[in-house]
Amino acid sequence: MKKKISIIIASALVLLVTGCGEKKKHDDIIATKAETPKLQAPVKMQDYRQVTDIKWLDKKYQVEVIRTPDDSLRMVKDETGQKFVDNRISLRIIRADGSVFFNRSFTKAAFENLLNDDYRKTGILEGLVYDKVEGNNVFFAASVCHPQTDEYIPLVVSVSNFGDVGIKLDSQLDTNGGNNMENKEVEDDEI
Repeated sequence: MKKKISIIIASALVLLVTGCGEKKKHDDIIATKAETPKLQAPVKMQDYRQVTDIKWLDKKYQVEVIRTPDDSLRMVKDETGQKFVDNRISLRIIRADGSVFFNRSFTKAAFENLLNDDYRKTGILEGLVYDKVEGNNVFFAASVCHPQTDEYIPLVVSVSNFGDVGIKLDSQLDTNGGNNMENKEVEDDEI
């Protein structure tokens, strides 16, 4: 009988010690407070200049593309409220004798008919680069992007031997993230 009482007391002590030693469990979720990023002065892309020598319709030309941030254009904001300066891109096609065949400045407004509302509001003109000569046209790849992301709308700009400009969505790339945009084209008189 003493043995039974000793076993019962020892068992009670073990239960008491292990029961008190456990941490209390609760369903509260403890998360650290997310810091809101501190906004900087409006962010500008770097100036960019590309000069390319081309042969077009059996003549030599030089293509010059210059991108510069333009404070006079409407700034865009990202989801945190950070402001970004939009760009202006100048395109010149220069004959071998140094005379200018084509000289035009592009802003995002030239491409707005091909952009959805999101890119019209939060996109900037990222770039325009020489692509190729094909027949009577010189082709350039252009893009309007969400600043500091890999998200962009690919575009094709063409200049004919008469100086006419055509702009359309680049149907060769599948990078518009399912925006379901039609393959529209903008004529020179709409730019």
